[in-house]
Amino acid sequence: MSEKMNLTAALKKYFGFDTFKGDQERIIQNLMDGNDTFVLMPTGGGKSLCYQLPSLLMEGTAIVISPLIALMKNQVDVISSMSETEGTAHYLNSSLNKAAIDQVKSDVLAGRTKLLYVAPESLTKEENVEFLRSVKISFYAIDEAHCISEWGHDFRPEYRKIRPIVNEIGKAPIIALTATATDKVRTDIKKNLGIVDAAEFKSSFNRPNLYYEVRPKTVNVDKDIIKFIKQHSGKSGIIYCLSRKKVEELAAILRANDIKAAAYHAGLDSNTRSNTQDEFLMENIDVIVATIAFGMGIDKPDVRFVIHYDIPKSLEGYYQETGRAGRDGGEGICLAFYSYKDLQKLDKFMEGKPVAEQDIGRQLLTETAAYAETSVCRRKMLLHYFGETYEKDNCGNCDNCLHPKTKIEAKDQLVTVLKSIQVIKENFRSDYVIDFITGKPTEEILAHHHEEQELFGAGADDDEKIWNPVIRQALLAGYLRKEVENYGLLKLTAAGKKFLKAPHTFMIVKDVEFDDYDAGEHDGNIGSLDPVLTAMLHDLRKKVSKQLGRPPYVIFQDVSIDQMATDYPITLEELKNIQGVGEGKVKQPYAKQFVDLIAKYCEENEIERQVDMRVRTVAKKSMLKVKIIQSIDRQIALDDIAEAQGIEFEELLDEVEAIVYSGTKLDIDYFLEEVMDEDHIDDIYDYFSESETDKLSEAEKELGEDYSEDEIRLVRIKFISEMAN
Repeated sequence: MSEKMNLTAALKKYFGFDTFKGDQERIIQNLMDGNDTFVLMPTGGGKSLCYQLPSLLMEGTAIVISPLIALMKNQVDVISSMSETEGTAHYLNSSLNKAAIDQVKSDVLAGRTKLLYVAPESLTKEENVEFLRSVKISFYAIDEAHCISEWGHDFRPEYRKIRPIVNEIGKAPIIALTATATDKVRTDIKKNLGIVDAAEFKSSFNRPNLYYEVRPKTVNVDKDIIKFIKQHSGKSGIIYCLSRKKVEELAAILRANDIKAAAYHAGLDSNTRSNTQDEFLMENIDVIVATIAFGMGIDKPDVRFVIHYDIPKSLEGYYQETGRAGRDGGEGICLAFYSYKDLQKLDKFMEGKPVAEQDIGRQLLTETAAYAETSVCRRKMLLHYFGETYEKDNCGNCDNCLHPKTKIEAKDQLVTVLKSIQVIKENFRSDYVIDFITGKPTEEILAHHHEEQELFGAGADDDEKIWNPVIRQALLAGYLRKEVENYGLLKLTAAGKKFLKAPHTFMIVKDVEFDDYDAGEHDGNIGSLDPVLTAMLHDLRKKVSKQLGRPPYVIFQDVSIDQMATDYPITLEELKNIQGVGEGKVKQPYAKQFVDLIAKYCEENEIERQVDMRVRTVAKKSMLKVKIIQSIDRQIALDDIAEAQGIEFEELLDEVEAIVYSGTKLDIDYFLEEVMDEDHIDDIYDYFSESETDKLSEAEKELGEDYSEDEIRLVRIKFISEMAN
């Protein structure tokens, strides 16, 4: 029997499969020939088999270094269930007692164990190194190898010690495996493991069945998520949040709305986590709300949606987490909620870390922002990030491709970008290049004397928002590349130099302008379902605003008008279900005019109303609002209220805004007089009195740098409270 036949027969014997997937057979053969091997294979591609099968066929014990205890247990169970011999697979980690460790060592020394899973921390223990030196090692497998790189999304310093330990234990081939790695991370892994010449096997990152969408994150995000889950009732899904607190809160809100949901994060005891995982696999739970602690090694093929409540810290993390959807090739919806504020929060978390770490973290955040804000095909962006070219312009399975934006000519802007990068010697990242083109004399630019260059400010007359999409889309088109070693430096490619010699048409789409979506101003589903009714409601709002001498947004916000034209409330009780409308608003004399108009419109147009579900909040959240109102009535300083409730000052302002916008009057003058200049208060108040919009971004632009965001928000609260309520 040929060796090829041997491998196929072994695959059938141990795993029950008739054929290998993708590169699996070549990878296994390369490893069995004694060669170092590097495997880049997206989630669901069958990475584990690449080391499990050869371990059963080769002489000795394979050492698998893996970061997750839960993952080890899962895989040892799988191998044990397929083997007729007791002790074929074991793990060695901190969860074992002395008797269990002795049993593992006994099986290894007796030659029964073909596969030994070891946590990197356990590998560095002297007694384990000593023990493994006496064992015949067939090969070393480093799973989740991206943990080695500071540029990887799950960096673990102990992974850096693997090579020195391997040298101590004894030489054997190394196979490194990861589901996500950019060129930079790949270089880092191979260098650190000392396998620079390893044969590289790279599978496509394209998951055609996954649908990608990014929505603006608004004050109404919980409701958006509940609506989405109800539309996909009974289907399995995962929702990722960055904080444990948000995980607990959101899981409670989902349960209050009759959704079978559970929380999962590292702060829960291992029993609870294990039970939750089992309940999800057994489909007793439909939705897991989790931090990134959940998902590695979870072999559930029919997860139908993955929602990111918070935008992740890196595109690698995002790709790996979305990769848990639709692993069976069926439907997989990947929905992310994005707000620039979340990025600013993540940026703040980095303060206090070493400078190099901050720099890496910020560059990874920049890539995530680029993905979220782009109007080009999201699949194209993702694959490009992982060094893969997607030839089609429209994938037909992401929000940007299903709703394409109008393209504009940017040939001249691309010429400006390419020439500017050449002038500054291809030695800077995109933010520096944009500062140079727009003529911003930053400290860094002055330090390099680049303000003296003729091209400095060459694009100052263009819309500043055009430069990011030009650079991103030039990267996608292959006119620019980012250097791998010194990550992020922009370099011209041969195609870029050719373009400069003979410029031709270069059509781009502008970015989505997420900064227009201030909290409390927009719903996740932008625009109403009934444009005719929307126009009628806007006319009525204008009429009422003239009668009362107040700006239209004070009567009802745009988001409230949009939702009225979607949900058709025809009673004051139903009007309370509309976002931004509370008891206080409903008591206003004009509220009845709005419901009467909607009722008449529904009757005349024979509209069948689907009464919108009322999202039930959890008592904790309602209690927070009550406590805030009581504390303000007692004139406690707002920053003290935030501290007492264990929330950030910005979060407190979000809550206070929601309270006043829904019609409750709050007097915060005592606090404003304490923390703000009287003239500032008057200036901001006057601005809102005359403005047609309450948008924060517009106010900041109009009022200028002398007024901080917090000041504007505080006076806006005062204004809305006094004028609207």
